[in-house]
Amino acid sequence: MPVAPPSPSLKRLPPGTWVVLAWCGGMAVTFLLRLRLPGEWYPAMRPAAQFFRWDGLVHMALATALVPACGALLRRRPLPALVLGLAASVFGTLPLGVAEIPLPQFLAAEVAVFFIAAERPRGTGVVAVVMALATLGAHLAVRLMCGWPIGVSSETAVALTTVIAWLLGNSVRESREHAEELRARAATQAVSDERLRIARELHDMVAHSIGVIALQAGAARRVIDTQPERARDALGEIETAGRQTLSGLRRMLGGLRGPGQGRPASPGLLGTASLETASLETAPLEPGAGLAGVDRLAATTTQAGVRVDVRRLGEPRPLPPEIDVSAYRIVQEAVTNVVRHAGTASCRVWIDYRDDEVRIEVLDDGRGGDSGEGYGLIGMRERVGVLHGTFAAGPRPEGGFRVEARLPVPAEVR
Repeated sequence: MPVAPPSPSLKRLPPGTWVVLAWCGGMAVTFLLRLRLPGEWYPAMRPAAQFFRWDGLVHMALATALVPACGALLRRRPLPALVLGLAASVFGTLPLGVAEIPLPQFLAAEVAVFFIAAERPRGTGVVAVVMALATLGAHLAVRLMCGWPIGVSSETAVALTTVIAWLLGNSVRESREHAEELRARAATQAVSDERLRIARELHDMVAHSIGVIALQAGAARRVIDTQPERARDALGEIETAGRQTLSGLRRMLGGLRGPGQGRPASPGLLGTASLETASLETAPLEPGAGLAGVDRLAATTTQAGVRVDVRRLGEPRPLPPEIDVSAYRIVQEAVTNVVRHAGTASCRVWIDYRDDEVRIEVLDDGRGGDSGEGYGLIGMRERVGVLHGTFAAGPRPEGGFRVEARLPVPAEVR
């Protein structure tokens, strides 16, 4: 039988609220056990003489007042909050006339131990469980010194459930830390893969430029004696291609060598995570692809079921190959995210040719696109960073998702 997912409202409850609810549940069980319910000949537990007296009610009221204070402090000062919860369990036990701290009175403290172990460092969690067990032991020791009977078996069961609560919280913390480590490794791997891909495309562009230079040089050599004007034009083309290639190399290699980049993670450490999270298109870039290929990309995506409206502002002009290719890749990845994640039938692509930059914007009206720090966004941000541009992505106030990239155009090619 399938299990229904937890309600979102329950997921949003803070730890302190769970502590208060556990105390209220424990108090309800305590009263029910000491009342003769319908169908019973006698109560499950005989109430102590002070249970319904003013002094017993004062102790219970004091204990109940300590629990909300425990819940309020649990996030900011967990160990002092636990002290209040343990004190509440002791005060709540005094009017019961029992030989140990019962589980209903200790349930709120166990919930606090769970959240401390789940959300705090391991050392804090260990201190919390030791404090809880010490309170149980101290309660028995005081009763022994006073010559009163003790309930060792029942208290041992309460101590065991306390240790289980700590183990569960510690397991939750370790699982979260492991998941965060995997996400960090996968993000590092995504950045490394994108940089390798940029390097391959840069190699292709440089090889193309060198091929053009070689052809022009050969043509100039053949006609330099008979047609000096054509040779002069060919040398001019060689100079222009060489300068543009060197300028592009400096910009992109400078960004690739930027500080603060982590080392690539080993694919073996990622297991299947890297295969499941890698969202960048891996098809090789066809020769000459750039912003001129956006219309072809839009037509292909429209045939697949998501209409892409491409709008251009400003005067289109030739761009350096590394900027042209990166701009195309950003549009390609953003449109891919719309198809995969947005759940919408259309999106809009704006390409704005400005004097000093090219601005790319992709908008959709779907359910959020590749929100957060998806690996597609990491790849786009890496490309923009290599070119010393700016990148922004996130949900739109009116709904949907927005991706914006600004790529500066060098002054020599404006």
